[in-house]
Amino acid sequence: MLIETETTPNPATLKFLPGRAVMDMGTRDFATPEEAEASPLAEALFGLGDVTGVFFGRDFVSVTAGPGVGWSALKPDVLSILLDHFSAEMPLFKPASANGISVPTEGASDDPADADIIDQIKDLIETRVRPAVANDGGDIVYQGFDKGRVYLKMQGACSGCPSSTATLKQGIESLLKYYVPEVTEVLAV
Repeated sequence: MLIETETTPNPATLKFLPGRAVMDMGTRDFATPEEAEASPLAEALFGLGDVTGVFFGRDFVSVTAGPGVGWSALKPDVLSILLDHFSAEMPLFKPASANGISVPTEGASDDPADADIIDQIKDLIETRVRPAVANDGGDIVYQGFDKGRVYLKMQGACSGCPSSTATLKQGIESLLKYYVPEVTEVLAV
């Protein structure tokens, strides 16, 4: 089994491609070792001690190294854990612990009167934004729309990325404003 790696715009995060599906649907973001207890794979990666984030996408795993940790030392250990996990076809989650999988949902602030606007926003995020950020090892999930403001949650390589603010404001906000004039601002939650 060969696991390919790709750099991401976030220098602390590498994207690992095992050549097979990781998640059948949705995504899962682990920001702490406690959250990682739901997954043997995420738990093993956090167990290395130098990992501060793990993200499961459709066909990739993004791993974020802690401050000051060099990928030259960490990468072989991450690859070893991933190879062992996927070669043995181990389960991604412990039984009854898959809660927390992110599937785009309506935010609590969504007004039913804005249903058409929200549908347009979700469609653009799903068809134009999410595939692009998945290529960079992350995900962006719709969280709500309120008075012209779109709320998005950034995950994986996008979370904490130095260029995420530029992506959010210059890329996603510009796109949404162009196609949905009711959008005045895009904010990360």
